[in-house]
Amino acid sequence: MITVTINGEKKQYPQGTTYETIAEDYQDRYQGMIALVAVDGKIRELFKRLSRDCEISFFTLRDDVGHKTYVRAATMLFLKAVQDVFGNDAAQNCRVEFTIGHGYFVRPKEASLSSEENAEKILNKMRELVSRHVPYLKKSYPLDEAMELFHSQGMVDKEKVFRYRRGSFVNIYEMEGYYDYYYGYMLPHAGYVKWFDVVAYEGGFMLLLPEKNEPDVVPPLKEQKKLFATLVESEGWGQKVGIATVGDLNDQICNGSISDMILVQEAQQERKIGEIAKDIASRGGVKFIMIAGPSSSGKTSFSHRLSIQLRTMGLVPHPIALDDYFVNRELTPRDENGDYNFECLEAIDIKQFNEDMGKLLAGETVELPTFNFKTGKREYNGKFKKLGAEDILVIEGIHGLNPKTSYCLPDESKYKIYISALTNINIDEHNRIPSTDGRLLRRMVRDARTRGADARRTIEMWPSVRRGEEENIFPFQEEADAMFNSVLIYELAVLKQYAEPLLFRITKEQPEYYEAKRLLKFLEYFLGVSSENLPNNSICREFVGGSCFHA
Repeated sequence: MITVTINGEKKQYPQGTTYETIAEDYQDRYQGMIALVAVDGKIRELFKRLSRDCEISFFTLRDDVGHKTYVRAATMLFLKAVQDVFGNDAAQNCRVEFTIGHGYFVRPKEASLSSEENAEKILNKMRELVSRHVPYLKKSYPLDEAMELFHSQGMVDKEKVFRYRRGSFVNIYEMEGYYDYYYGYMLPHAGYVKWFDVVAYEGGFMLLLPEKNEPDVVPPLKEQKKLFATLVESEGWGQKVGIATVGDLNDQICNGSISDMILVQEAQQERKIGEIAKDIASRGGVKFIMIAGPSSSGKTSFSHRLSIQLRTMGLVPHPIALDDYFVNRELTPRDENGDYNFECLEAIDIKQFNEDMGKLLAGETVELPTFNFKTGKREYNGKFKKLGAEDILVIEGIHGLNPKTSYCLPDESKYKIYISALTNINIDEHNRIPSTDGRLLRRMVRDARTRGADARRTIEMWPSVRRGEEENIFPFQEEADAMFNSVLIYELAVLKQYAEPLLFRITKEQPEYYEAKRLLKFLEYFLGVSSENLPNNSICREFVGGSCFHA
């Protein structure tokens, strides 16, 4: 018999008992379905078995690690259903590309597969697999055998990723003859994947899944046509330059062409910024450029680069950061956990901002503030502004598109821009890289460098940041006149050098340890790239340092 300690309670189970069996005994004490366990501080899948005395805690679908596990299981279930309905080639050639709201967009190689009739076939097959509790079987393969397996199945993207893997073994999952690889944990069987929907969408399928705050509710698909078009364009550009996966990126690093790719990517972004500037100038009457986007989107660098492009058109832009209008730290609202809520609109002194903008419009001279993030105070250091006839204000901040932010400014004179770092490469065809991971790493590196915050604190604050984005930014993104994707196809290889030492400082005793380990494992897939060759106006410089722009 094995002694197990759970929430201070000691119980005994026979050696070899699965953690799934133990979880069943405790499920009624938790709101969300139990998805994983931590055994003496190390995450284990539920199909693993007891081997020694230990302490156990549970993760449910309401926890981040549990929700990610559910998404992986649902994705593999979807691809297994595609294989069963349309054949092995169809499943291999499906690319899990990006998310739109609560939907995961999957594009088959043959666009003709996308139809409501076929979506219903996939959905019904998924339900059948769920009803039969088809297991996710996990097996460790020697690296060479794993590469041979995926080569034989035509999954060359996985074969390429494994070429750069440092470990000697690879864990591969199987569902009734369908083999796949996922960077992360899996549920025991398909019976756990209870909530999902599939709809045909724009030449592909949208796999709709619950959010972690409501893990048993599948929200309907919300149309976001502008965002979808921006994501498709970014994905297409990556494929045109031959970097669709991390393996492709690593290939370019190895063959010495990454310096050229950095210049190509920077030129592509500069062209897009120039097109936006041209559109602004051609409209006439625009006096306020409102730039908004989620945390660590590169709003500051973008606003400066846009200002340079506007100057080539004869305009005189003045970048203004809404962050400089933060209320002093002691006045900052707190969330339900008692932490400072820097993402809510009330964290900005909207009244003072509108008064200053109104005075500038009236031709008055205004001393603009600068926020000191280390002291938590707004400071006035002689930064005076006065607008002339050709002047245009470039205003950036997470609330830039919210009408309440600029209530005194006439709508007809605004040009609204939504910016975000929308990741445009995958680990492989079936393992997408969430844009939130890229932004989290950006913020972690920047916060450590400029705000005196360690990685543990950045991870701790991230759920609050994400809630703020859902409430204050995403509802307004489709109202933008232009969307700009600030992600750089090479940036994760650069951020790796800066992020890894920060993540390794998080210890096993800290709650953020699990997320730190996940991010470290994720970064292992990338070969590192030095920041030496980055242009000093690169958006990446905003995070790693060395930017020619000053906030």
